[in-house]
Amino acid sequence: MPPTCHSDIIDGLNQRPARISPKYFYDQRGSQLFDAITRLPEYYPTRTENALMQAHAADMAHQLGPVRTVIELGAGSCEKARALCHRVRPACFVGVDISVDYLHEAVRRLRADIPGLDARAVGGDMTQGLALPADIPRAQRLVFYPGSSIGNFDPPHALDLLRHMRALVDSDGGLLIGIDLPKDVAVLEAAYDDAAGVTAAFNRNVLTHINHLIGSDFVEEQWGHRAFFNQEDSRIEMHLEASAPIRVRWPGGERHFAAGERIHTENSYKYPLAVFTTMLAQAGFSRAQAWTDERGWFAVLHARP
Repeated sequence: MPPTCHSDIIDGLNQRPARISPKYFYDQRGSQLFDAITRLPEYYPTRTENALMQAHAADMAHQLGPVRTVIELGAGSCEKARALCHRVRPACFVGVDISVDYLHEAVRRLRADIPGLDARAVGGDMTQGLALPADIPRAQRLVFYPGSSIGNFDPPHALDLLRHMRALVDSDGGLLIGIDLPKDVAVLEAAYDDAAGVTAAFNRNVLTHINHLIGSDFVEEQWGHRAFFNQEDSRIEMHLEASAPIRVRWPGGERHFAAGERIHTENSYKYPLAVFTTMLAQAGFSRAQAWTDERGWFAVLHARP
């Protein structure tokens, strides 16, 4: 594990309140649990986005124009990229994800499903900037970031990430991105605290992943899942709450948690469309087109430099 990753985790655990970056959700089990979340009845984003992209597929393909390379950030299972690649027929696909073992298997399946596609897996933390293989052509690139994952970043960091995306494309390229829009609080909170407890398992699994990364001794069963909508900041927050006084140790350090003390593990911002379009412009994407579903729950945007 890179030393910067180690220090990032420990710095977060020593904050008050403690924090763990959501990028550490995605070890092998975390990636599998997230795939299960996307199939839950309460979790509307995936099926709403999928339906939206199917309903407007022809128009989207027309607006995208020729695409030589699709670069999917946070690619995971590559299922959304599969449908996109069938539609726009790029010569090359690059999947980028921090969970590299899971990604390699997904890219292998994609390569088998679309003969002739030059499909690559690149392990990396997209928040630190990306170094793509040198032989990936710059012409006609499309950065693909579905699933409203941009909402996991605080607005300044989201803007930085959008600027990283802009740096990946030239004037003949673009960005196709999904965002979750504001909606009824009950709908939002159910999506992040499902009745079957899959999201709770996903949230707690980050502790086991952290144990593997830094040698800590978290016990998942000692922590409760908490998810709620923060109206003032227009975001869902996920936390892990200590069920009793707990001492967590790792090589060279430790942290005492009081009963009820929380570790902040994720935010999911819900951006009004006009606000997000302004962010795209600030990142260097001067032209944007949006498609939304009938209820106005979700949007997919295509943005060009």
